[in-house]
Amino acid sequence: MKKVVALVFSLVLFLSVGAGSVFAAESKLDETVDGLIGTPYKYAGTTTKGFDCSGFTSYVFEQFGIHLPHSSKSQNQEGYWVDKKDLRKGDLVFFNTDGKGVSHVGVYLGDGEFVHSASNEGVVKNKLSESYYAKRYVSARRVLWDDIYNQLTAVQSK
Repeated sequence: MKKVVALVFSLVLFLSVGAGSVFAAESKLDETVDGLIGTPYKYAGTTTKGFDCSGFTSYVFEQFGIHLPHSSKSQNQEGYWVDKKDLRKGDLVFFNTDGKGVSHVGVYLGDGEFVHSASNEGVVKNKLSESYYAKRYVSARRVLWDDIYNQLTAVQSK
């Protein structure tokens, strides 16, 4: 009986260690945006010294050779429109935060979460379901074509 318990314990331990390494792995996109969390907000900022919202999204996508204009309204014309229910990692999500149409942009990360440069916090992650963002959500655009999407969102082993 002791051998069976020891075997089961060893198997559980082995599987949990193996699973931990899989769960700790990130995609290139995750790794890039995670490295920018906490970067301060800076009006018209486009560098790691400080970003505004579209400067942040432009910077992130530039890391992968994708040029986006430095304006949330202009970025809302790139790629193609995506229904909210069909969002996937890497899609741009747009908000009306000033009452005048598209005025804010972030990068969708999956599971209802997006990353953006907020004027009061800098680069942070939030949920689309949070009241502030849910009320101001306007649209989403897909700028990552399937081949690039697959490269950027594939989980890398650590």
